[in-house]
Amino acid sequence: MVGRIPATHQPRFLSEGRGRFQSPKKRLDRASRPQYIVYVLCTMPGQAPVLKIDLASDVPASEQIVRGLRATLMARRFRPGDQLPSVRQLAVDLGVHHNTVAGAYRQLAEEGWLELRRGRGATVIERAAPAPSPRAEAEFRQRLEELVIKALAEGVPAGAVGRELAARVTELEEGEKP
Repeated sequence: MVGRIPATHQPRFLSEGRGRFQSPKKRLDRASRPQYIVYVLCTMPGQAPVLKIDLASDVPASEQIVRGLRATLMARRFRPGDQLPSVRQLAVDLGVHHNTVAGAYRQLAEEGWLELRRGRGATVIERAAPAPSPRAEAEFRQRLEELVIKALAEGVPAGAVGRELAARVTELEEGEKP
């Protein structure tokens, strides 16, 4: 006999943190709202996280990983000879597929930041600063101008923008000293 399932037999889901049950329809409605998920890398015990990614961002996770690790390497938080977390460990920590992390590591290896060896992981290597190309300098100026304009449009005072830029440059220069 086919008929309606009694209300007492309808599936229900426990709402997180509320301690009461909700119908599946209400839960699906909640799930359709935008969610912001940020995973943090913390594979080095006793140290602060060095990498954060936002899975809800328009920027692909692999690009966020490359940018974050590049900034960490430029700031000399890892020295030549240091081992980075394994591809699988970093993927688990960040909540992404291991191929995403592997691609980011490959890109950094192509740029001369890492040495990759099967079974040995990713090792930070000494990297000579490349000579800047006119194209790279032009792209940098354009991106910097866009970023400064955005900050000013959002109400950040021009003086604060200048001080912040100077502070970042000083940090990076100090990080480059052995």
